[in-house]
Formats: sequence, structure tokens, C-alpha cells
Amino acid sequence: MNEDSSESALNNVVRIDDERIKEHLGNIVRSSVEETLNGLLDAEADRLCNAGRYERSQGRRDFRSGSYSRKLQTQAGEVTLKVPKLRHQAFETAIIERYRRRETSVEEALVEMYLAGVSVRRVEDITEALWGTRVSPSTVSRLNQKIYEQIEAWRNRPIEGSHPYLYLDGIVLKRSWAGEVRNVSLLVAISVNGEGYREILGIVEGAKEDKAGWSGFLKHLKDRGLKGVELIVSDACTGLVESAAEFFPQTRWQRCVVHWYRNIFSHVPAAKMREVALMLKAIHASESRPTAQKKALEVIARLREMRLARAAEIAEQGVEETLAYYAFPEEHWRRIRTNNPLERIMREIRRRTRVVGAFPDGKSALSLAAARLRHIAGTRWSTKRYMNIDLLRRQTLELQTA
Repeated sequence: MNEDSSESALNNVVRIDDERIKEHLGNIVRSSVEETLNGLLDAEADRLCNAGRYERSQGRRDFRSGSYSRKLQTQAGEVTLKVPKLRHQAFETAIIERYRRRETSVEEALVEMYLAGVSVRRVEDITEALWGTRVSPSTVSRLNQKIYEQIEAWRNRPIEGSHPYLYLDGIVLKRSWAGEVRNVSLLVAISVNGEGYREILGIVEGAKEDKAGWSGFLKHLKDRGLKGVELIVSDACTGLVESAAEFFPQTRWQRCVVHWYRNIFSHVPAAKMREVALMLKAIHASESRPTAQKKALEVIARLREMRLARAAEIAEQGVEETLAYYAFPEEHWRRIRTNNPLERIMREIRRRTRVVGAFPDGKSALSLAAARLRHIAGTRWSTKRYMNIDLLRRQTLELQTA
């Protein structure tokens, strides 16, 4: 035999199957963990009974009554526990409680990842990296079903206290329908309550953003106890404005300044965009409503001089709708003249729903968007305080009547 053939034969003799060794070692470790945990459970049962298995003793406090199997995920893999059952008392052990807390924390982490905008596929990868166990999409869906009942209860909870500032907007998502992809509208409302905190009030599904949809939504909010609304902030959706006037006849309506700007910009050439933007912003930088109205007349005249007739017409027709905020405390003007507080929340919903694509139905779209809103309501937005609205309102009235 030559030297090359001898070396080849030697390599064949010492070849190691790494995968089989890892699998074998994993089985040994898992078996050891399973045996150790079951031994601890037996010892715990003996302690509760104050006697060993089959031991006859005058100090015995209880008797065994068989056992039941329970699967448990550990760092070594899935093991089967044989949990003892006792005749007269419940079997409680620190071992089970410790792993129960671990399982709960894993479930909570999965739900938090899902609601925070992590896709199901990404959740699978993360769980495998953290815990060594790949969680299937069905498991994630099962866990999320647990919170959807809570979400429905949250969507229909009573609305308490006064809510002077109400922001309304809609978002359009995609849904599958008879083999086609169609739009589904979700209507959202947030508010600033009397204590100065932003609060997410509700979300419903609407076939489209028309008067019927908005009327149903506003009725839903009033039935839950919405009251004390002094200003509604939204864009100039016809159905929304009409419904708001019907359900809140004494409430002022503020047209979102940013949406109004965009409507005008759509009739302004790019070369003149910057100049027109500065002119429009000067209107809402005025120190009072009469000053803003005077500035608006100057801007409209200037637009006509620039031969922007359609832009001038839109500005003339809608400028008064953008000045309602002047009736409220000056400290609030910047926050209540646009729909930006709600627009930021809408971006959060779009970010979460973008990973889904087209929803199978409107209910699933509503559930996921509501879950995202509830997640936001429990974290960032509920801690953002404006200021004491009632106090500032009283101070403003005192200044006006002085």
C-alpha cells in the first residue's frame, strides 16, 4: 500500500459526524435535565406528604394519587415532566412556578414583538436565536388570539371625563375580496382630555370615509360616553364635517392647516412653491384672528397677482375654516391647528400593517390596527402631557372679560 492510500484509509477511520455527535449529546443533556426535574418533583411531593412513596408513617400528611404529564421547553430542549397529584391538597412547587414565569415571559415577549411591528417570520428567527426553539406562525397566531378579546373590550370600553380636543382621521388598508385586492377604511379618533393627556378613544371599520361611516363612528363614541368636546380637528372630508356638525352641533371645527396647504400646493408650480408656502405660513403666525384674516386677504390678492387663480380660490374658500384655533388658549395653538398628533399614530399603524400586505378580511385589519393602537396607548402616548386645559381656559376667559 502506498503512502497516499494509507493516508486516505486513516482519514476514513477517524472521520467524525459532528451532527450525530451533537444530536447524541443533546439527547443525553435533555434526558439528564428531564430526570433531574422529575426527581425534584418527586422530592417535593415527599416533602408535602411528609413521607416517601409507599412509606408507612404516623407523620404522613397526604397520599399520592398518580401523576400527569406536562411538556416543558428548557434550554436543553423539550422535556416531559411527570407532575405528582396528591389526594388532599394541590401540588405546588417552586420548580413549576419558576418555569411557568419563564413561559409567561416568553409569551409576553412574543406578543410585544408582534404588536411592536415585527413580522411573524422575523419573530420565528428571534425566538430561535434567544431560546433555541423556533416558534411556528400558528403558535404566534394562537398567542395573539388571547389578546384580541382584550382588544375588543378595550375598543368598547366606557369613555370617562371630558375631552375638549378631538382629532379624527381615516386610514385605507388593502384586503382580499373574491380573488381581488380592495380597500378597507379604518376610522380613528384620539383626544386630549381635561387633564392634558392624549388618549386614544377608538377605531372602527368603515366601508369608506363617507357620511354614513363617520356618523356610525361618532355615534359609537357618544354611546360610550364621549362628552365635553369643544374642538374637532380633521381634514375637510365632506362626510366627516357633516357628521361632526350633526353629533356635536355646539363644537367648533378646525380644518387641518397642513391639509389645507397641500390642497393649495396642488395648483402651484414647483418654481413658486417656496414663496407660496412662506405666504401661507405667515397667516397662521399671526398673533390674533383679526390679524390672520387681514393677512389672508393680502395673500389671496398676491396669489391672483401671481396668476394662480385656482390656488387663490381655494385659499379664499377655506381660510376661515383654518382659524378656529384662535378661540382657545394661545399655548395650545401650535398643537390644535393641525392633525399632526393623529398623523404620527397613523404612521405607526401603516408601519405595522405594511408587513402584512393584503388582509384576508376587514376584521383582521381592524384587529391588528387596534392591537397596535392599544400597544401605543399603553406606552408612549399616555405619558405625553399637554398642560392643564381647564386652568388655561379659565385664564383665557378672564383675560377676554377684563
